[in-house]
Amino acid sequence: MAGSVPPEPATTKGAEGGRSSGRAAMVALILLVLVISYASSLRAWLQQRDELTGARAELVQTHEQIEDLEQTTMRWKDPAFIEQQARLRLGWVLPGEVGYRVIGADGEPLGDTVLAPDSLVEEPAAEDWYASVWGSIEAAGQDGEADDVQSEQIPDPEEILRPSRGQSGDAQ
Repeated sequence: MAGSVPPEPATTKGAEGGRSSGRAAMVALILLVLVISYASSLRAWLQQRDELTGARAELVQTHEQIEDLEQTTMRWKDPAFIEQQARLRLGWVLPGEVGYRVIGADGEPLGDTVLAPDSLVEEPAAEDWYASVWGSIEAAGQDGEADDVQSEQIPDPEEILRPSRGQSGDAQ
């Protein structure tokens, strides 16, 4: 039996099989630790990226607010804007102008605006013209309002053109 190979002992096979499964377990354990550490690092990186994106968006919004405030500051340095705001908010008029305020039936002013010559008078809505025309047609057909118009005193054109000397303040 010179040509035959001796069989290997059974104990050697079992010992190698145990070493290879132990090595596989160690490699699996090391891979598991690496995956867990990389996963937590990846989670922290994603969280920081989201925070950075939010901070950039907040920064852009803050810059827009700063630009708006700078524009507002520049507007308030303009005398024409200050005059416009005084007219709208406070109801001021320039010397020589006459301001009007519409008073309701309860004695309270209607709206907050003061009507000044041409610059602040709002145009009526284009869609209300027909209602206005129809209302004037209906008012013209009523007899009760004619008495009110006749009761007003209409001045004599001669008095308007040539006022009497006692009424006029001019010296001749």
